[in-house]
Amino acid sequence: MEKKVVLTGIKSTGRPHVGNYIGAIKPALQLAASNEYSPYYFIADYHSLTTVQNREQFKDYVYRIAASWLALGLDPEQSTFYRQTDVPEIMELSWILSCLTPKGLMNRAHAYKSAVEQNLQNSLDQDAGINIGVYSYPILMASDILLFQSDIVPVGKDQIQHVEIARDIATHFNHVFGETFSLPQYMVDTTIAMVPGLDGRKMSKSYHNTIPLFCEEKELEKLIKRIVTDSTPPQAPKDPDQSSLFLLYREFASENEVEQMRNNYRSGIGWGEVKKELFLVMKRYLEQPRQRYKELMSNSREIDKILHYGAEKARQKAKPFLNEIKEKIGYSG
Repeated sequence: MEKKVVLTGIKSTGRPHVGNYIGAIKPALQLAASNEYSPYYFIADYHSLTTVQNREQFKDYVYRIAASWLALGLDPEQSTFYRQTDVPEIMELSWILSCLTPKGLMNRAHAYKSAVEQNLQNSLDQDAGINIGVYSYPILMASDILLFQSDIVPVGKDQIQHVEIARDIATHFNHVFGETFSLPQYMVDTTIAMVPGLDGRKMSKSYHNTIPLFCEEKELEKLIKRIVTDSTPPQAPKDPDQSSLFLLYREFASENEVEQMRNNYRSGIGWGEVKKELFLVMKRYLEQPRQRYKELMSNSREIDKILHYGAEKARQKAKPFLNEIKEKIGYSG
Protein backbone atom coordinates (compact mmCIF):
# COMPACT_ATOMS: atom_id res chain seq x y z
CA MET A 1 0.00 0.00 0.00
CA GLU A 2 1.32 3.45 -0.92
CA LYS A 3 2.28 5.52 2.08
CA LYS A 4 0.39 8.71 2.84
CA VAL A 5 2.35 11.94 2.65
CA VAL A 6 2.35 13.80 5.96
CA LEU A 7 3.79 17.31 5.89
CA THR A 8 4.80 19.67 8.68
CA GLY A 9 6.37 23.11 8.42
CA ILE A 10 8.45 24.51 11.26
CA LYS A 11 8.66 28.30 11.37
CA SER A 12 12.19 29.41 12.24
CA THR A 13 11.55 32.14 14.77
CA GLY A 14 13.25 32.23 18.15
CA ARG A 15 14.74 29.70 20.52
CA PRO A 16 12.99 26.29 20.50
CA HIS A 17 11.22 25.64 23.79
CA VAL A 18 9.54 22.80 25.66
CA GLY A 19 6.11 23.75 24.27
CA ASN A 20 7.45 23.29 20.71
CA TYR A 21 8.69 19.84 21.64
CA ILE A 22 5.50 18.60 23.29
CA GLY A 23 3.11 20.20 20.81
CA ALA A 24 4.93 19.62 17.51
CA ILE A 25 8.29 17.85 17.54
CA LYS A 26 7.38 14.80 19.62
CA PRO A 27 4.15 13.99 17.70
CA ALA A 28 5.93 14.54 14.36
CA LEU A 29 8.72 12.14 15.29
CA GLN A 30 6.14 9.55 16.33
CA LEU A 31 4.46 9.87 12.92
CA ALA A 32 7.83 9.54 11.20
CA ALA A 33 8.44 6.26 13.01
CA SER A 34 5.22 4.79 11.57
CA ASN A 35 5.31 2.72 8.39
CA GLU A 36 2.02 4.27 7.28
CA TYR A 37 3.47 7.65 6.34
CA SER A 38 6.03 9.30 4.10
CA PRO A 39 7.04 12.33 6.21
CA TYR A 40 8.05 15.71 4.78
CA TYR A 41 9.33 18.09 7.44
CA PHE A 42 10.63 21.48 6.42
CA ILE A 43 12.00 24.63 8.01
CA ALA A 44 9.69 27.43 6.89
CA ASP A 45 12.34 30.16 6.69
CA TYR A 46 10.55 32.13 3.94
CA HIS A 47 7.55 32.30 6.27
CA SER A 48 9.74 33.64 9.07
CA LEU A 49 10.91 36.50 6.82
CA THR A 50 7.61 38.26 7.54
CA THR A 51 8.95 39.08 11.01
CA VAL A 52 12.64 38.09 11.12
CA GLN A 53 14.47 40.67 9.02
CA ASN A 54 17.94 40.50 10.49
CA ARG A 55 20.46 38.48 8.45
CA GLU A 56 22.34 36.82 11.32
CA GLN A 57 19.16 36.13 13.26
CA PHE A 58 17.54 34.61 10.17
CA LYS A 59 20.44 32.15 9.74
CA ASP A 60 20.75 31.38 13.44
CA TYR A 61 17.08 30.51 13.86
CA VAL A 62 17.24 28.06 10.94
CA TYR A 63 20.21 26.27 12.46
CA ARG A 64 18.60 26.17 15.91
CA ILE A 65 15.43 24.57 14.54
CA ALA A 66 17.32 22.05 12.42
CA ALA A 67 19.69 21.14 15.26
CA SER A 68 16.77 20.70 17.67
CA TRP A 69 14.86 18.28 15.46
CA LEU A 70 17.97 16.30 14.57
CA ALA A 71 19.15 16.15 18.18
CA LEU A 72 15.77 14.83 19.29
CA GLY A 73 15.88 11.95 16.84
CA LEU A 74 14.75 13.03 13.37
CA ASP A 75 16.31 10.62 10.87
CA PRO A 76 17.09 12.34 7.52
CA GLU A 77 16.92 8.94 5.79
CA GLN A 78 13.53 8.09 7.23
CA SER A 79 12.05 11.55 6.56
CA THR A 80 12.50 14.23 3.92
CA PHE A 81 13.89 17.12 5.97
CA TYR A 82 14.61 20.31 4.08
CA ARG A 83 14.84 24.08 4.19
CA GLN A 84 12.07 25.91 2.34
CA THR A 85 14.52 28.28 0.63
CA ASP A 86 16.37 25.29 -0.88
CA VAL A 87 13.31 24.23 -2.89
CA PRO A 88 12.62 27.03 -5.43
CA GLU A 89 9.65 25.16 -6.89
CA ILE A 90 7.68 26.17 -3.78
CA MET A 91 7.97 29.87 -4.60
CA GLU A 92 7.21 29.33 -8.28
CA LEU A 93 4.03 27.46 -7.43
CA SER A 94 3.14 30.15 -4.90
CA TRP A 95 2.96 32.77 -7.68
CA ILE A 96 0.83 30.49 -9.85
CA LEU A 97 -1.58 29.92 -6.98
CA SER A 98 -1.61 33.65 -6.15
CA CYS A 99 -3.07 34.32 -9.57
CA LEU A 100 -5.97 31.99 -8.89
CA THR A 101 -6.68 33.03 -5.30
CA PRO A 102 -9.49 35.55 -4.69
CA LYS A 103 -8.38 38.54 -2.63
CA GLY A 104 -11.47 38.11 -0.49
CA LEU A 105 -10.17 34.74 0.68
CA MET A 106 -7.02 36.42 1.99
CA ASN A 107 -9.09 39.16 3.62
CA ARG A 108 -10.71 36.45 5.75
CA ALA A 109 -7.43 34.85 6.89
CA HIS A 110 -7.28 34.85 10.70
CA ALA A 111 -3.74 36.23 11.03
CA TYR A 112 -4.44 39.19 8.76
CA LYS A 113 -7.79 39.94 10.38
CA SER A 114 -6.20 39.80 13.83
CA ALA A 115 -3.45 42.24 12.78
CA VAL A 116 -6.05 44.64 11.35
CA GLU A 117 -8.16 44.47 14.51
CA GLN A 118 -5.13 45.19 16.66
CA ASN A 119 -4.28 48.23 14.52
CA LEU A 120 -7.82 49.57 14.78
CA GLN A 121 -7.82 49.08 18.56
CA ASN A 122 -4.65 51.16 18.71
CA SER A 123 -6.21 53.89 16.51
CA LEU A 124 -3.83 53.15 13.62
CA ASP A 125 -4.45 52.71 9.92
CA GLN A 126 -5.84 49.21 9.50
CA ASP A 127 -2.84 48.03 7.46
CA ALA A 128 -0.11 49.76 9.47
CA GLY A 129 2.97 47.56 9.73
CA ILE A 130 1.38 44.68 7.78
CA ASN A 131 3.58 43.53 4.90
CA ILE A 132 2.36 41.63 1.87
CA GLY A 133 4.08 38.52 3.18
CA VAL A 134 1.75 38.50 6.20
CA TYR A 135 -1.24 39.08 3.95
CA SER A 136 -0.40 36.35 1.41
CA TYR A 137 1.07 33.94 3.97
CA PRO A 138 -1.71 31.35 3.44
CA ILE A 139 -0.92 31.12 -0.29
CA LEU A 140 2.72 30.24 0.36
CA MET A 141 1.53 27.70 2.91
CA ALA A 142 -0.84 26.25 0.32
CA SER A 143 2.11 25.92 -2.04
CA ASP A 144 4.10 24.10 0.67
CA ILE A 145 1.24 21.67 1.14
CA LEU A 146 0.02 21.12 -2.41
CA LEU A 147 3.39 20.78 -4.16
CA PHE A 148 4.06 17.50 -2.38
CA GLN A 149 0.52 16.15 -2.79
CA SER A 150 0.20 16.04 0.99
CA ASP A 151 -2.47 13.75 2.36
CA ILE A 152 -2.24 14.84 5.99
CA VAL A 153 -1.12 18.10 7.58
CA PRO A 154 -0.83 17.99 11.40
CA VAL A 155 -1.80 21.38 12.82
CA GLY A 156 -2.97 23.08 15.97
CA LYS A 157 -6.57 24.28 16.11
CA ASP A 158 -5.47 27.81 15.18
CA GLN A 159 -3.92 26.51 11.94
CA ILE A 160 -6.90 24.57 10.60
CA GLN A 161 -7.96 27.50 8.41
CA HIS A 162 -4.65 27.35 6.50
CA VAL A 163 -5.34 23.77 5.40
CA GLU A 164 -8.90 24.72 4.48
CA ILE A 165 -7.57 27.60 2.35
CA ALA A 166 -5.16 25.20 0.63
CA ARG A 167 -8.11 22.93 -0.17
CA ASP A 168 -10.12 25.88 -1.54
CA ILE A 169 -7.23 26.97 -3.78
CA ALA A 170 -6.63 23.40 -4.98
CA THR A 171 -10.33 22.89 -5.73
CA HIS A 172 -10.45 26.10 -7.78
CA PHE A 173 -7.30 25.16 -9.73
CA ASN A 174 -8.71 21.70 -10.44
CA HIS A 175 -11.96 23.27 -11.68
CA VAL A 176 -10.16 25.68 -14.03
CA PHE A 177 -7.36 23.45 -15.34
CA GLY A 178 -8.49 19.89 -14.64
CA GLU A 179 -7.76 17.45 -11.84
CA THR A 180 -4.25 18.19 -10.61
CA PHE A 181 -4.05 18.55 -6.85
CA SER A 182 -5.17 16.11 -4.20
CA LEU A 183 -7.06 17.68 -1.32
CA PRO A 184 -5.16 17.55 1.99
CA GLN A 185 -6.75 16.72 5.32
CA TYR A 186 -5.76 18.39 8.55
CA MET A 187 -4.89 16.35 11.62
CA VAL A 188 -5.42 17.84 15.08
CA ASP A 189 -4.12 15.77 18.00
CA THR A 190 -6.83 16.28 20.62
CA THR A 191 -4.83 14.30 23.19
CA ILE A 192 -2.25 17.11 23.41
CA ALA A 193 -3.38 19.64 25.96
CA MET A 194 -2.32 23.26 25.99
CA VAL A 195 1.30 23.29 27.17
CA PRO A 196 1.46 25.71 30.13
CA GLY A 197 4.24 28.22 30.53
CA LEU A 198 5.87 29.51 33.69
CA ASP A 199 2.87 31.75 34.46
CA GLY A 200 0.15 29.19 33.69
CA ARG A 201 -0.76 30.68 30.32
CA LYS A 202 0.05 28.86 27.08
CA MET A 203 3.80 28.52 26.70
CA SER A 204 4.68 31.11 24.07
CA LYS A 205 7.61 33.31 23.16
CA SER A 206 5.21 36.25 22.94
CA TYR A 207 4.38 35.79 26.65
CA HIS A 208 8.03 35.40 27.67
CA ASN A 209 7.07 32.36 29.73
CA THR A 210 8.94 29.57 27.98
CA ILE A 211 11.44 26.92 29.06
CA PRO A 212 14.15 26.78 26.36
CA LEU A 213 14.54 23.22 25.19
CA PHE A 214 18.32 22.97 25.54
CA CYS A 215 19.10 25.48 28.25
CA GLU A 216 21.84 24.55 30.73
CA GLU A 217 20.84 22.52 33.79
CA LYS A 218 21.14 25.45 36.22
CA GLU A 219 18.84 27.57 34.07
CA LEU A 220 16.41 24.67 33.70
CA GLU A 221 16.23 24.17 37.47
CA LYS A 222 15.77 27.90 38.04
CA LEU A 223 12.95 28.15 35.49
CA ILE A 224 11.10 25.11 36.86
CA LYS A 225 11.17 26.69 40.32
CA ARG A 226 9.45 29.75 38.83
CA ILE A 227 6.42 27.78 37.56
CA VAL A 228 3.32 29.23 39.19
CA THR A 229 1.37 26.95 41.55
CA ASP A 230 -1.51 27.47 43.98
CA SER A 231 -1.45 27.54 47.79
CA THR A 232 -2.72 24.00 48.36
CA PRO A 233 -0.92 22.51 51.43
CA PRO A 234 1.62 19.74 50.73
CA GLN A 235 -0.42 17.08 52.56
CA ALA A 236 -3.65 17.85 50.69
CA PRO A 237 -4.71 15.56 47.80
CA LYS A 238 -4.32 17.15 44.35
CA ASP A 239 -5.74 16.47 40.91
CA PRO A 240 -2.81 15.61 38.61
CA ASP A 241 -4.85 16.29 35.47
CA GLN A 242 -5.33 19.90 36.55
CA SER A 243 -1.65 20.48 37.27
CA SER A 244 0.71 22.15 34.79
CA LEU A 245 3.63 20.51 36.59
CA PHE A 246 2.16 17.04 36.05
CA LEU A 247 1.41 17.77 32.39
CA LEU A 248 5.08 18.57 31.86
CA TYR A 249 6.26 15.66 34.02
CA ARG A 250 4.39 13.00 32.08
CA GLU A 251 6.07 14.05 28.81
CA PHE A 252 9.56 13.29 30.10
CA ALA A 253 9.10 10.53 32.70
CA SER A 254 8.69 6.78 32.24
CA GLU A 255 5.26 5.16 32.48
CA ASN A 256 6.04 3.79 35.95
CA GLU A 257 7.24 7.19 37.12
CA VAL A 258 4.10 8.86 35.79
CA GLU A 259 1.87 6.38 37.60
CA GLN A 260 3.83 6.83 40.83
CA MET A 261 3.60 10.61 40.56
CA ARG A 262 -0.13 10.36 39.93
CA ASN A 263 -0.48 8.38 43.17
CA ASN A 264 1.68 10.94 44.99
CA TYR A 265 -0.68 13.69 43.89
CA ARG A 266 -3.69 11.82 45.20
CA SER A 267 -2.09 11.03 48.55
CA GLY A 268 -0.55 14.50 48.92
CA ILE A 269 2.76 15.96 47.78
CA GLY A 270 4.27 19.42 48.02
CA TRP A 271 4.78 21.56 44.93
CA GLY A 272 8.46 21.95 45.77
CA GLU A 273 8.90 18.17 45.66
CA VAL A 274 7.06 17.92 42.34
CA LYS A 275 9.29 20.62 40.85
CA LYS A 276 12.36 18.76 42.06
CA GLU A 277 11.19 15.53 40.41
CA LEU A 278 10.24 17.38 37.22
CA PHE A 279 13.75 18.84 37.01
CA LEU A 280 15.34 15.40 37.47
CA VAL A 281 13.34 13.68 34.72
CA MET A 282 13.78 16.58 32.28
CA LYS A 283 17.52 16.72 32.95
CA ARG A 284 17.83 12.98 32.31
CA TYR A 285 15.64 13.00 29.20
CA LEU A 286 17.37 15.96 27.56
CA GLU A 287 20.96 15.18 28.50
CA GLN A 288 21.98 13.34 25.32
CA PRO A 289 19.88 15.50 22.94
CA ARG A 290 21.42 18.62 24.52
CA GLN A 291 24.92 17.30 23.81
CA ARG A 292 24.01 16.46 20.21
CA TYR A 293 22.41 19.90 19.82
CA LYS A 294 25.62 21.58 20.94
CA GLU A 295 27.66 19.49 18.50
CA LEU A 296 25.41 20.45 15.61
CA MET A 297 25.30 24.13 16.52
CA SER A 298 29.09 24.20 16.49
CA ASN A 299 29.17 22.66 13.01
CA SER A 300 26.74 24.49 10.70
CA ARG A 301 28.28 22.75 7.68
CA GLU A 302 26.92 19.42 8.91
CA ILE A 303 23.45 20.95 9.25
CA ASP A 304 23.69 22.46 5.75
CA LYS A 305 24.74 19.09 4.34
CA ILE A 306 21.74 17.36 5.90
CA LEU A 307 19.31 20.07 4.73
CA HIS A 308 20.72 20.09 1.19
CA TYR A 309 20.36 16.30 1.06
CA GLY A 310 16.73 16.65 2.12
CA ALA A 311 16.13 19.38 -0.46
CA GLU A 312 17.46 17.14 -3.22
CA LYS A 313 15.00 14.43 -2.19
CA ALA A 314 12.18 16.98 -2.01
CA ARG A 315 12.95 18.39 -5.46
CA GLN A 316 12.85 14.93 -7.01
CA LYS A 317 9.15 15.00 -6.22
CA ALA A 318 8.58 18.73 -6.67
CA LYS A 319 10.19 19.37 -10.07
CA PRO A 320 8.21 16.89 -12.21
CA PHE A 321 4.95 17.83 -10.50
CA LEU A 322 5.59 21.55 -11.03
CA ASN A 323 6.25 20.84 -14.73
CA GLU A 324 2.90 19.06 -14.89
CA ILE A 325 1.22 22.07 -13.26
CA LYS A 326 2.89 24.48 -15.70
CA GLU A 327 1.74 22.41 -18.65
CA LYS A 328 -1.81 22.60 -17.29
CA ILE A 329 -1.71 26.42 -17.29
CA GLY A 330 -0.28 26.53 -20.84
CA TYR A 331 3.50 26.61 -20.44
CA SER A 332 5.17 24.80 -23.35
CA GLY A 333 8.90 25.36 -22.78
